[in-house]
Amino acid sequence: MGKRFKGFTLLLMVMIFALIAAGCNSGDSDSGSGSGSGSGVDVGIILPTKDEPRWVQDEQRFKDALADSDYSTEILFSQGSSAKEKENVEALLNKGIKVLIITPHDGAAAAAAVEAAKKDDVTVIAYDRLITDTDAVDYYVTFDSLAVGAAQAQYLLDNIEGSGVPLYLYAGAASDNNAFLFFEGAWKVLQPKIADGTLVIANSSEAEALKDSADLSREDLGKIIGQVTTNWDPNEAKNKAQTHLTAASDAQKGDVAILAPNDGTARSIADVFASDSAVTNYLLTGQDAEKASIQYIIDEKQSMTVFKDVRTLVEDAMGMAIEVLDGNTPETTGTYDNGQVEVKAKQTDVIVVDKENVKQELIDSEYYDASEFTGLE
Repeated sequence: MGKRFKGFTLLLMVMIFALIAAGCNSGDSDSGSGSGSGSGVDVGIILPTKDEPRWVQDEQRFKDALADSDYSTEILFSQGSSAKEKENVEALLNKGIKVLIITPHDGAAAAAAVEAAKKDDVTVIAYDRLITDTDAVDYYVTFDSLAVGAAQAQYLLDNIEGSGVPLYLYAGAASDNNAFLFFEGAWKVLQPKIADGTLVIANSSEAEALKDSADLSREDLGKIIGQVTTNWDPNEAKNKAQTHLTAASDAQKGDVAILAPNDGTARSIADVFASDSAVTNYLLTGQDAEKASIQYIIDEKQSMTVFKDVRTLVEDAMGMAIEVLDGNTPETTGTYDNGQVEVKAKQTDVIVVDKENVKQELIDSEYYDASEFTGLE
């Protein structure tokens, strides 16, 4: 009996240990994972935050694209924290990823995280935001950020009337390289009309001081962006717009043009300008074609958005990852200087959407369903 009891006890302990081990390994990630089986993960995807509709939308597009994939994937969010982003990279490296697709919260701060990935021979693909000041980035999948800013600016020029039109400038986060590219693209289009007086800068002394300069250095761009940044935060955009309108003279109101960097900030800025009785009309830019902003465009609260078809961007990113996993060299269309190396890039075109073509570009293309909006003709 003694030997049998000892054997039974040992067997029981082994079973309990196995159950505990299984339980420890069954936890979900904080964002959900893609398809694939096995204990390892082939492709790790890190997005910057769940607090902006754009990135939640990207998550869903990745999941849709990966539904039939033969490779295992996992999607994590960094929630606006470079420290969390680095933890996410380390967690994915521990799961054996071979390709890392990452949208950095802060392009420069992300360098250390991707350098750790390169030490593990992981191919690094920067997704929609460039990682700067490191040679540890292999590829960059992006929309043409200069073209985005240029499209926003051209829309303003095509729709303003007369001269001396007050121009309000806003930008994304100074930590985001794309914010510089968007603003640079816009400035190149706007500057000649600022210099000749068609547009008059209303809210940036730094931009006013540089109004005769068509080509701005990184330092010059930083001075302006530092003054008009929204940090991609709708609340910060709202507060800044309120401050600017409170300080504005009557001559800086009336019919105005507003360069807003994206849809989230555009809606907040729109609400502020719409509530000022001295603003008789405003032209307002955006980007990302967020559902809420499409409704604003239909309701004539926002003038336009730059539509970046995330389906195409996701397909480009995953296509590149699969080429790498299959041992092939991905196709690229250009390069971007990240401050240390020229990063090979795959660029995706952008489309200007306003009330006139919103149905054609977003409904007929099945990006959105007409039932999600009211007042759509």
